[in-house]
Amino acid sequence: MIRLISKTAVIVWFAIACAIAMRAQQAAPDLVLSNGKIITVDERFTVAQAVAIRGDRIVAVGTNQEIAQLAGPNTRRIDLRGRAVTPGLIDNHMHLLRAATTWLRELRFDGVDSRKQAIEMLRARAKAEGPGEWVYNIGGWAHQQFADDPKPFTREELDQIAPNNPVSLQESYYQVFLNSKALQTLGIDAGAADPAEFIKGSIQRDAAGRPTGVIKGDIAATRPVAARLPKIAPDQLEASSAALVKDMNRAGLTSFGVPGCNADVLEIFQRWETQERLNVRVFCIDGAAAGSAAQVDRSIQQIAQMKLFQGDSYIDNIFFGESVYTPLHDPMFALQSDPKPDQLEQWRRMAMEIAKAGLPLHVHAELHDTIDAFLDQIEAVNKVYPIKSRRWTLAHINQINASQIERMKKLGMYAAVHPWAVINGAIMHEGFGDGASDMPPLATIQNSGIVWGLGTDGSAANQYLPFTTLYFAVTGKMAGGTKVIRQTISREDALIAHTRKNAFFLFQENSLGSIQPGKLADLVVLDRDYLTIPAEQIKDIRPVMTMVGGRIVYDAAAPTATAAR
Repeated sequence: MIRLISKTAVIVWFAIACAIAMRAQQAAPDLVLSNGKIITVDERFTVAQAVAIRGDRIVAVGTNQEIAQLAGPNTRRIDLRGRAVTPGLIDNHMHLLRAATTWLRELRFDGVDSRKQAIEMLRARAKAEGPGEWVYNIGGWAHQQFADDPKPFTREELDQIAPNNPVSLQESYYQVFLNSKALQTLGIDAGAADPAEFIKGSIQRDAAGRPTGVIKGDIAATRPVAARLPKIAPDQLEASSAALVKDMNRAGLTSFGVPGCNADVLEIFQRWETQERLNVRVFCIDGAAAGSAAQVDRSIQQIAQMKLFQGDSYIDNIFFGESVYTPLHDPMFALQSDPKPDQLEQWRRMAMEIAKAGLPLHVHAELHDTIDAFLDQIEAVNKVYPIKSRRWTLAHINQINASQIERMKKLGMYAAVHPWAVINGAIMHEGFGDGASDMPPLATIQNSGIVWGLGTDGSAANQYLPFTTLYFAVTGKMAGGTKVIRQTISREDALIAHTRKNAFFLFQENSLGSIQPGKLADLVVLDRDYLTIPAEQIKDIRPVMTMVGGRIVYDAAAPTATAAR
């Protein structure tokens, strides 16, 4: 017995010695964040006190004492002073690169809930631009978000605010407010016919035939105005891209699914990556969508040659999308759809080739009849080329219902939810009546068990601020505070949908979306506790620090940090 005990003791001693030796050999973390509330968003929704980072990865999460033991003499330490920390926020569908082509020129109203403040911003921008220069934005807001005075802008009012500048303020894709100088520049006059590029009836006129300054319709109605606005000059595109990325980091956003990756902006991002100064992750949703039956054959040939997943954790191509056959791309604010058999035949031809090539699909589907029609086609495709495990995803789906979700689950599909009602809730109630109260049906989606994530479809169709989106999901209230949907979800489920679940939609679930050892160190330090503050304050949360790959990319305390525009 004595000999047995001695042998056991030797084995235990040897194991302890090995553990000590291995620990001594293990490099200390580069950075430790302690004394915080680390909302890990792991599968158990664990809350910790501290996190250790080495290089671009998280190496440990735990108590202050546990993490402190890992630190070495060269480890940098940040005292969180009780602040909450979340994973970096992920938007699974934002037109990020397109936004860079106008960002420095735009006067953004994201997060502005006061009409008085918006007017002050207009005056300041007109002064800064100088006489004759355009003052404009391209969506991302609606006048109903102004809690102090939710009314549209008038031509006369904009003339008073900026008498020497053409002004164009585009509400989402619903309508545009213009002043007299803008109307003159666009060739819209009282005594002349509407310019040919404008859809008939979109230019609003008074009883005397004078243009009111409002262009109203959908994306096709607002596009002619946006097309005439000055874009960023080529030599300013990098600066505009940098300003955009800085605003995203300031908002707590670190990763994006990006429909339509603009080649010129993408080239800038690729150069930044090689210089180790790209501060967001971009996962492109792109493909050879067809706009007519004649184009389908050409697109099918291109689909067969598409190669995805050739990039890395900063830039990659991950989905075919956002459109398949563009005549079946639901216009924003359309009240109903009527997919035709010949159109659906072309859609299915495209989808069949996408499935045959084994490609993931992320497709725009908004209205009930369109969703049903697409599912009919996908069910037919699935019998020939099974799509399960291909991550086929319906995007937007504001008018989806429970039976459609069940069909998606049987097919092994997923739901990328982009609630346009965050800014457009009042507009949607005008069009859809009480039906808008379930657009989107967040509780139905959450309770169904389908894998789903939150995005915005910004920056024109919607605002981009993630805590405004989370506020909407938890309270059912649009920007400005008006209750617009009845189906809400818990703040935990909303945060999961904007982080860990969205990592799945970027094919990065093993690297992003939660604060866990081995994952990339993308995280956000908040100015208040997301889990305990009153739900009404979620929209007011401001990041004080954002990290991407272990690098601090935004620090509110830094001298160069400025408030969101």
